[in-house]
Formats: sequence, C-alpha cells, structure tokens
Amino acid sequence: MSDEIFTYAFLIQTIRISIPYLLPSAGAVYSEKSGVINLALEGYMLIGAFAAAAGIYYSGNIFIGVIIAVLTAVVISLVQAYISVSTGANQIVTGIAINILAVGATKYSCKLFFGSSSNSERIAGLEVLGFDPFIMLSVLAVALSWIVLYKSRFGLRLRACGENPDAASSLGVDVTKVRYQGVIISGIFASLGGVYLALGQHSFTDGMVAGRGYIAIAAMIVGKWNPVGAAFACLFFGITESLSIHLQGSSVPTQFIQMIPYVLTIIVLAGFVGKAKPPRALGLPLKKEL
Repeated sequence: MSDEIFTYAFLIQTIRISIPYLLPSAGAVYSEKSGVINLALEGYMLIGAFAAAAGIYYSGNIFIGVIIAVLTAVVISLVQAYISVSTGANQIVTGIAINILAVGATKYSCKLFFGSSSNSERIAGLEVLGFDPFIMLSVLAVALSWIVLYKSRFGLRLRACGENPDAASSLGVDVTKVRYQGVIISGIFASLGGVYLALGQHSFTDGMVAGRGYIAIAAMIVGKWNPVGAAFACLFFGITESLSIHLQGSSVPTQFIQMIPYVLTIIVLAGFVGKAKPPRALGLPLKKEL
C-alpha cells in the first residue's frame, strides 16, 4: 500500500500543494521576526489571487498579472504597517480586519470586473510557460530568506527589532522602517501564494484560499520562526493534504478525509506551540517618545 502511495507523482503533488503554504509562511517570518504579528496572510493570498486573475485576464500576460498582484500586496502591506506600527493598534485585530476586508473587497471586485461575485473568467495557467517556476521560486525563497535573516546586516537589524527594539533604536536602527519592510516582504510572499492558486485553478474563486493562510502561520510557529523549519512544516502539511486526496474514493468517509489536514495541524500545534519561543517583542507596540 505504501509503495502505491509514495510514488514520484505523489512527491510532485506534495511539493505543488505545499507551495501556497510555503511562500506565505516564509514571508511571515520576516514580519514576525521584526516584531509584528501577521495574521493577515489569508487576506493577502485572497487579494493576490484576485489581482493576478484580473491582471492576466485583461492584459493577456501572466507576468503582468503577477506584477499587479505584488503591487497590490505592497499597498495593503503599507496600510497594515501604518496601522500596526505607526499607530500602535492591536496587531491581531488589524490582521483579522484585513482578512475580513479581503473577503468583501474581492467579492465586490469580482462582481465589478467579471459580473460574478463567486468566480472570474478562465485565465491562462502555468502550462503556457511550459514549466512551473514557482517550485524553484519557493526553494530560492527559503534559501535566500535564511541567508538574509541570519547572514546579513538587514537580517540582524530585523531580528533585533523583534527581540529588543529599544536597544536596536539606541544603536541607530530605524525600528519603524525595519518593521515596515518586514510587513511588506510578508505581504508580497503571501500574495505570490495566492497567485499560484489562481494559476493552478485557472481562475479566481471566492473562498479559494480555504484556510491556507492560517495553516501557513501554524507552519511558521512549528518551524520556530525559521524559514527552513517552516518549509519542512509546510511539506508535512502538504503530505497530509496529498494523502487526503489519495484516500478519496476509498471506504473512508469523505468528511473524515477532508478533516485530516486541519486535525493534524491542531495536533502538531498543540505539541509545538509551548516549545517554540517567539521573538520577545512580538506584538508589542513601539514606545511613543514624549
């Protein structure tokens, strides 16, 4: 049975399923290492998927659609950073608000652009390119993120802002600027996860993200706020989803099969969340100077 399941096709399927988890999860490390909780990954993915679908449909070019998705994510990231960092608002509430906004905004925009609030017109997918660049992009994103975070001056400053922003500021680091950068990078990575979903399904569909943003956050926590650890956690979640797909059509009830990825996420989180230590200043607003 195991030989029938764990084949080359199963491996490729697992990698492709993992990409929409891996990119947002790797991006979230930047935001949270800087000290900003980012629960808005779900919203960024949804907005990225819609922006890419609309851009590709009206321009007829995949690359233009991707650029539009990234630019849209940058704008939303700036809004989130301003509210969370500059005003000192509760970061959890801000993230949830962006997720809710994304649901309403994409539905309205889909109705405006495509005449339907539930799905867009069909768009070209990755088969037009003849290969899947997102696989290599994901590998590079993880590898480069590790190098940037742990082997560069920017990474040192980013981590310092999440551990002890007062000490970082005393050494001349612009903590506000660094946290803005962390949130923006996080938004871009998450939006690319949404782009991948839209390209894979050849359209934007309401609710297509289906909790992947929250699982990406869980993977980041399981990975102990390390992009490599988060990547392995995402692969684990990808395996569980691949197994659930493989088991469809078997004697196992469909409802139980659909529950597998989410149940395992809860179990893994329950085992890791107490052991994983977040940055010390995560979620804490910057002190206002008198």
